[in-house]
Amino acid sequence: MPLPWERDLAGRIDHLTISSDVLRGNPLGDPTERPLWVYVPPGYDEAPDRRYPSVYVLQGYTGNVAMWANRSAYRLPFPEAADQLFARGGAPPCIVVFVDAWTAYGGSQFVDSDGTGRYHTYFCDEVVPFVDSHYRTLAEAGHRGVQGKSSGGFGAMITPMLRPDLFGGMASHAGDSYYELLYLPEFAKSVRALRDYDGSIEKWWEDFQGRVAFTKPADETLLMTLGVSACFSAREDGSPELPFDPFTGRLREEVWLRWLDWDPVRMVPKYADALRGLRAIWVDGGTRDEWFLDVGGQAFCDSLAAVDVKDVHFELFDGGHGRIEYRYPLSLAYLAERLS
Repeated sequence: MPLPWERDLAGRIDHLTISSDVLRGNPLGDPTERPLWVYVPPGYDEAPDRRYPSVYVLQGYTGNVAMWANRSAYRLPFPEAADQLFARGGAPPCIVVFVDAWTAYGGSQFVDSDGTGRYHTYFCDEVVPFVDSHYRTLAEAGHRGVQGKSSGGFGAMITPMLRPDLFGGMASHAGDSYYELLYLPEFAKSVRALRDYDGSIEKWWEDFQGRVAFTKPADETLLMTLGVSACFSAREDGSPELPFDPFTGRLREEVWLRWLDWDPVRMVPKYADALRGLRAIWVDGGTRDEWFLDVGGQAFCDSLAAVDVKDVHFELFDGGHGRIEYRYPLSLAYLAERLS
C-alpha cells in the first residue's frame, strides 16, 4: 500500500541489484553490488511484443539512486512525475533507468579514473547490456538516451560523445561545463578553507569523516574539490592531486589541463562527428545558477554550433541550481519523442 502522500503508478518501478565486475578492487573500496531502478511505462506488461526506447538517468554530485524518491512538499519526485507524463499521454512510452554511481567521495563524474574506479565502463558496458537483456528495449543507439542534472548533466553530455555506438540522445540540466567559471571560484574558496588544515585536504577529509557531515561551512566546497580531483587528476597510485597550490591558489597548469580535457565545452571539437549524429540534444540552466551553469550551457551550445551541430534545444529558465526537478519531465518528453 502506498504511503498517504504517494501516488499509485500507472507503470511500475523494479528495484534491482546489478553486480559489477569492473568496479571490483576500486580504490575507495566502494560496493560492487549496485542498486538499479528500472521504470516501465503503462501497458508494458500487456503488450509482450512491443519494444521501447530507453532513457538512462544520472544523479548529481553526492546523489545516489535512492534519492530519486526524495519528496519535497507539493512536488512529485521524478519517478512519479515521469509516470504521470506517460499515463497522461504526454510523451511516447519509454523505459527509464536510474543508475547509481555513488562513491565514498560523493560521486564518480561517470568517468573511468584511478582515483575512484571504472564508472564509465560500468555504466556503458555493464548497466546498458543488463537492461537490454532483461527488458524489451529498442537496443540501438538511435533509441537510447541519457539524462541528468549537474554532475549527472555532465555525464549526459560526455557519454554520447564517448559512446555514440550506445547513445543517440542527451538531456543536460545545469550540467557541469565551462570550467573557468565553474571551478576557479571554488578553488579560491578551498584555499581559504584549507588554512584551518595546514593546506592539507587529506586532513580535512579525516576530520570530515569523524564528525557529522556538512556541519562546517566549507564542507561542500572541499568535498567537491577532493572528489573531482579523484575523478580528473588522480595520481598513478590513485590519490587525488589538486589542480592548484593549496597555500597560494596558483594553478598547477599540467594538472588543471587534465581537468580542462573533461570540460564539455572543450570536448566538442574532438567529438564533433559523434555529436552531429545524435537525434536529440537538450540543454538548459537557471539564470541564477550558483555555479554559472546557465552560462556553461550557452558556451556548450556555442561550441556545438561551431561544428555544425544543428537542432539543439537550449533553454534558460528563472531559477537557481536546486529545486529544478520539475524540468526533468520536459526533457524526458523531448527525448521520448526523438528516440521513439
